[in-house]
Amino acid sequence: MKNSSQTLCPCRVLDTVKLSYHQCCQPFHDGRTSASLLPETAQQLMRSRYSAFVLGLTDYLLATWHESTRPKELKLDPQMRWEGLEILSSRAGGATASRGVVEFSAHYLEGMQHAQQHEVSTFVRENGAWFYVDAL
Repeated sequence: MKNSSQTLCPCRVLDTVKLSYHQCCQPFHDGRTSASLLPETAQQLMRSRYSAFVLGLTDYLLATWHESTRPKELKLDPQMRWEGLEILSSRAGGATASRGVVEFSAHYLEGMQHAQQHEVSTFVRENGAWFYVDAL
């Protein structure tokens, strides 16, 4: 991503609080392989996973998917154009929790059709790292 310090983070496009990619999800994307910086909450992981979908970061998506539900491979649809993320609610999933639930709507454009994916996602924290488990 060019000039990530000025580019709006994909997970913040629809938010009233605007953060750059550099201030928001990039540190998680860059720090995952070395575990130098991990999301502290389930919502932070949800946001970073949404941004990873937008940016095509399949390695990050697989690394943050719990091993019990992780697919062997992940192929993203290149025609899908993500337009924004709305966090509708979060339950548990705080900095000291071991489980969390995040409800969201991810807006996208497929062809000429605007649509949204509404999901209630579950997360678990193991050894200090949050993982996406599945959708309820």
